[in-house]
Formats: sequence, C-alpha cells, structure tokens
Amino acid sequence: MDTKDMRGQTAADLARHVLELRREQFNLRMQRSAGEFKQTHQLRRVRREIARAKTVLGEKK
Repeated sequence: MDTKDMRGQTAADLARHVLELRREQFNLRMQRSAGEFKQTHQLRRVRREIARAKTVLGEKK
C-alpha cells in the first residue's frame, strides 16, 4: 500500500493494517526458520510497510 493511500485511511483502518502486516511478518519468519523461504525480499518489504503505517498512524494522533 502506498503512503498516499495510508493517509486517506482512518486510524482504526491503519491499526488493523499494521496487525495484518505483523501476522504476515511472523509467518515469513516461521517459513525462514523452517527452511522453506525463497523470497527474502518479502521480509524487507513487510518491515518497511509496517514502519510507514506506524508513521502515518503517529501523524494522525
């Protein structure tokens, strides 16, 4: 999701999005530890998207 799209959402929607991203991050970490993880760029993408969402959430508060 783009930063512009995030700014158009409500704080509750952003919090829900962060929660979904945390779950995705957890699943990716579990895949990596199990040895079945091929797309290493996904971890970086998720981590950065969490940071973007939390930044926009902080701006709204």
